[in-house]
Amino acid sequence: MEHLTPEQVEELKDILLSMREQVLKRAQEQIKDPSNVAFEGGDEIDRANIEAERYLLLQRIRTRELKLLRKIDYALMKIEAGTYGICESCGKLIPFERLKARPVTTMCIDCKELEEERENE
Repeated sequence: MEHLTPEQVEELKDILLSMREQVLKRAQEQIKDPSNVAFEGGDEIDRANIEAERYLLLQRIRTRELKLLRKIDYALMKIEAGTYGICESCGKLIPFERLKARPVTTMCIDCKELEEERENE
């Protein structure tokens, strides 16, 4: 990580730890307050449909948050290993500005754009 100063690494680590804390806090809030749906009117089938939709939404949120948490932990592990900020696709150094904007990234902008182009074909 010679391309990053110790101060930059520390700043990125702080950002990642803050992101991690926010994800865990959101997850706790979702678990704590499952009753934010009001069942006004309607019959049992309507209430069951509302609850099923809410359950699916919570599952999607949980899956997305878990994926982000894994990316954060992976980035923190790479910092500790000294391999953070190196593109996993081409091996080039990822600029500090990109890492600061997207601290969980594992690719330089060129490789990420190439990957997105392939996905859109």
